[in-house]
Amino acid sequence: MIGLKGTLNVIDNSGALLVECVNVLKNKVNNGHGSVGDEIVCVVKKARPISAAAQASVSAVKVRKGDVRRAVIVRTRKEIRRPDGTIVRFDDNAAVLLNNKREMLGTRIGGIVSADLRLKGWSKIVSIAPRVV
Repeated sequence: MIGLKGTLNVIDNSGALLVECVNVLKNKVNNGHGSVGDEIVCVVKKARPISAAAQASVSAVKVRKGDVRRAVIVRTRKEIRRPDGTIVRFDDNAAVLLNNKREMLGTRIGGIVSADLRLKGWSKIVSIAPRVV
């Protein structure tokens, strides 16, 4: 359950480390709270520092502190009940940043993601992730 002002770790290599949710998109059912697989609008609160050499290169860090980006929630502290009766809960809230075309901003994912993403149409994230629970 991610709502307004909720903070999430970023687990891709886009350059952001911590984001804060400012809006949950297209989720009128759950009172404005987002769960795994929901798309959110977020502000980058903490990002990796950019060196002068990296700034000049083509593959520079894609985000900076203060950027407003879209993201998809991949892990939540709030437990999720699956149709088979199992309950899954993670240690932290995490997200993967997206561009405006709903494509991943980073090229790698460093961490576990929920298998529920596949059911919600985020199979690209599931295929890149090192571990799916």
